[in-house]
Amino acid sequence: MKTYKVKELMIPLTEYPTVSEDATLFEAVKALEKAQKERKQDRYPHRAVLVHDKNNKIIGKLGQLDILKSLEPKYFEMQDRPGMKGLGFSKQFMKSMLENFRLLDGAMENICKKAGETKVSKFIITPIEGEFVDMDASINEAIHQLVLGQHQSLLVTSKGGDIVGILRLTDLFTIICQSMHECGLD
Repeated sequence: MKTYKVKELMIPLTEYPTVSEDATLFEAVKALEKAQKERKQDRYPHRAVLVHDKNNKIIGKLGQLDILKSLEPKYFEMQDRPGMKGLGFSKQFMKSMLENFRLLDGAMENICKKAGETKVSKFIITPIEGEFVDMDASINEAIHQLVLGQHQSLLVTSKGGDIVGILRLTDLFTIICQSMHECGLD
């Protein structure tokens, strides 16, 4: 198997959907849809949009799950509570939460309209230290970060610390599948 560096597998920023922090959620959704249509040949379409500030510096991202969470602002309040992240709930308990806390209460059309008009800055997910990987790092290091951090992607940085691309879990998965075929497991 060839030894890969992150920079060989990353998607450069120029090929990834981005929006301004002043954009609405609907504008972010449209940017993601456009990128998915443009990459139809890609087996794994983009699942997030990167958010930049006024200086075009990437300050965060919004994934598909984050977009769904933005339909109900109470989800963001819940996830910030200690001990809430990663808990497994029964279907019955989740249904009772939906009803008792009046989550996603109302017509979906109205919920989507309200969320779609809201600025992405309200929902942006600011990356934590473990979501950055150096472009010259090995894929072993990247896999380690993805697994331990349970991330769907990592932001790739240059020597100067600027974000230059994104490394997606799906791209690493593809390389691992190819390697298994190449090492004679067929």
